[in-house]
Amino acid sequence: MTREAWIIDAVRSPRGKGKENGALHNVHPQRILAQVLNALRDRVGFDTSEVDDVIMGCGAGSGDHAMDIARMAALDAGWSLDAPGVTLNRFCGSGQQAVMFAAQGVLSGFQDIVVAGGIESMSRPAPLHVDGFTANNDHLFDQYPMVAQGISADLIASVEGFSREECDRIAFDSQTRAAASLAEGRFDGSLVPIFHDDGTLALDHEEFPRAGTTMDSLAKLTPSFEAMGAKTFKNNLTIDQTALLTYPQVSELRHVHHAGNSSGVVDGASAVLVVSSDYAKAHGLKPRAKITMTALAGTDPVIMLTAPGPATLRCLKKAGMTINDIDHIEVNEAFAAVVLKFLRDTGADWNKCNTNGGAIALGHPIGATGGMLIGTAVDELERSDKQTALVTMCTGGGMATATILERI
Repeated sequence: MTREAWIIDAVRSPRGKGKENGALHNVHPQRILAQVLNALRDRVGFDTSEVDDVIMGCGAGSGDHAMDIARMAALDAGWSLDAPGVTLNRFCGSGQQAVMFAAQGVLSGFQDIVVAGGIESMSRPAPLHVDGFTANNDHLFDQYPMVAQGISADLIASVEGFSREECDRIAFDSQTRAAASLAEGRFDGSLVPIFHDDGTLALDHEEFPRAGTTMDSLAKLTPSFEAMGAKTFKNNLTIDQTALLTYPQVSELRHVHHAGNSSGVVDGASAVLVVSSDYAKAHGLKPRAKITMTALAGTDPVIMLTAPGPATLRCLKKAGMTINDIDHIEVNEAFAAVVLKFLRDTGADWNKCNTNGGAIALGHPIGATGGMLIGTAVDELERSDKQTALVTMCTGGGMATATILERI
């Protein structure tokens, strides 16, 4: 039998509000991740001394997230000293990239058992996800006048002609679907409680969703990035004018994104066990899914968030598939316009996407989200008795990750 990369299980923490009054704020991110790692170990029963690597995505990488948090969390969890760990950063796609690297290590024959996922406590700014950005941008500005992601999202809407109402509809669907999923307990199988150091419960449920969201309530929200766009940036241009340098065909940047149709700021961690088919058979591990293909794509870093479509199409081509061969899709809801652009680029059916809600409703703990989405995709394939899923995410710097899963 051909060697395959099998997902044995996937677990995650609840998403806590990414504020000082959020339920997970007072739990160190290393401790959050350690508890998720141990939940995965306890559910499957694997020997941590045999783990070839613990690969974790993290968008911050400094402050409380520093010092290779993957390795530190494995040590904190009491895992064997033989289990190494590495932390990576592909911005918002870090957790998904961790799982992709795990699959590649397994499929190459270099590794047999890898734990991958991610961690982010967004309530603990590091400063959050912008370390060195200004300095780096100084060297690139003339060629790539990069701006904040919220401005890039509004730029997508302006270039593509997406209306505020269209963006709000994506947000409304996300909240409605998430509410239904929570009411039915669809996340319960993969969600593990997180405790304080004294043993008291910190959080055992999703904290971020806004029950009762309506189109009318979304329409009343003020655009989040309009004031930012009006600020003077460089060369005496505003941030809006800077973004439009690359897109002179657009007369003005329309600000359509706000707190209700953008991804939520939250804390959380995820972990996915990826093993070779040979290892699983030798150790009696029952697979839930296999990773059949992965792909990456890069696009313009100014508009930044348009690569999920190209990454998806590249992944499908490599797999010899079309979008119609995919039963379920998780496309990260970084901003509503990102989703609309993905749907336009791929021809995907929105009714097949994010059927349990997405980051607009549930939140987006940067480094952890990729592992969470992969776990959600596996859960949904089993729940709906479907076969194939695709997960894709936009990232900073104008990139995207894509992964195709097949239920076993």
